[in-house]
Amino acid sequence: MIIEFLLLLLGFILLTKGSDLFVDGASEFARYLHIPQLIIGLTIVAMGTSAPEAAVSIRSALENSADLSIGNIVGSNILNVLIILGICSLFAFIPIEKSTTKKDIPFMIFSTALLMIFGYTDASLSWFEGLIFLIWFIVYLIYLYTHSKKEEDQKPSKFFFKILIFIISGLAFILLGSQFVVESATEIALYLGVDEKFIGLTIVALGTSLPELFTSFMATRKGNAGIAIGNIVGSNIFNILFILGFTSLLTPIPFQSSFLIDTLICILTGIVLWICAYKNNGLNKKSGILMLVCYGLYFLYLL
Repeated sequence: MIIEFLLLLLGFILLTKGSDLFVDGASEFARYLHIPQLIIGLTIVAMGTSAPEAAVSIRSALENSADLSIGNIVGSNILNVLIILGICSLFAFIPIEKSTTKKDIPFMIFSTALLMIFGYTDASLSWFEGLIFLIWFIVYLIYLYTHSKKEEDQKPSKFFFKILIFIISGLAFILLGSQFVVESATEIALYLGVDEKFIGLTIVALGTSLPELFTSFMATRKGNAGIAIGNIVGSNIFNILFILGFTSLLTPIPFQSSFLIDTLICILTGIVLWICAYKNNGLNKKSGILMLVCYGLYFLYLL
């Protein structure tokens, strides 16, 4: 069993380093294509930090570990808001733009509600529902592009060949790390006598959210606290609409009725974020404490 825990730790390390390399490479590649910085932040960085969730969820679904797949996404989205933004707001005030409060956060809440509705009506995510997710994701990308401000072209800081190495090696680390995480987490769940849902909502969710944690925390410490909220909201939208959407195109994903409560909590988490953003135009220390307390209560519920 010690070996399984070591493999789980190694998997998390590979996922974290892989997503870091992928984000750097993809961001530089986007500059070659003259993509505006706002789009890079809300899409490529968000997608890059969500790459571990994507790899783990897709592999879990293909290996008939659906509870791990759904649990990883829902658990990560709850943890992203309550833990990561909660911790970051203890160190610095996180400003939230009005457009984020009025459009991005409500879109994140709507995406989660859509997941809950699909899970309740069919007890699974079919290819058709996955297609709906992907269409909404494309709509969101179009909205981001049409509302982004034109910026001056920025020259990439790395040579093109080096950028390709970053992207390829990052993806390789992510794929290998996801294999370690899924296999070791499944073995640990069997050994401890707990279901995959609990493992997915807690241990795996925390491990795959490490890139979001590091990215948001370092942005806050460097005085770029605004990046933190864009990274989290973008990642949460990507997790549901793209990851679950793409995964359900490959194979139907069973949705246990017990996940309805967790998905509802995920919706309430988004509402808490929206209320804090609306009242204070950002997240302060009180908001951070509230979020951490909410996650503590949620963890007690899981136990």
